[in-house]
Amino acid sequence: MQRLVIADLDPASAKIAIAFLGPFLSIFGFLFIARIVMSWYPKLPVGKFPFVIAYAPTEPLLIPARKLIPPLGGVDVTPVVLFGLISFLNEILVGRQGLLVLLSQQVS
Repeated sequence: MQRLVIADLDPASAKIAIAFLGPFLSIFGFLFIARIVMSWYPKLPVGKFPFVIAYAPTEPLLIPARKLIPPLGGVDVTPVVLFGLISFLNEILVGRQGLLVLLSQQVS
């Protein structure tokens, strides 16, 4: 069985991956920023309209993270940790010197 490695992508596939991953990671970054701000107000009705936009897509990622990362001093830090992880992935994959960007600029 042959393994697919990121270096096996051709420049056209890397550009397609950038087109999808760039906006996806950016949107999730903004959603996690909203979740960080929402965590300051624990009585927010997260099931209602403006708040559910940030709550619904991020909560499935936060539930397993909360099992791994306990609250520090009673404060849930998982949105901050996941925002850092999303930002790191964004920079490593689609940043100026990201892996996919460098692959998309390869000359065959």
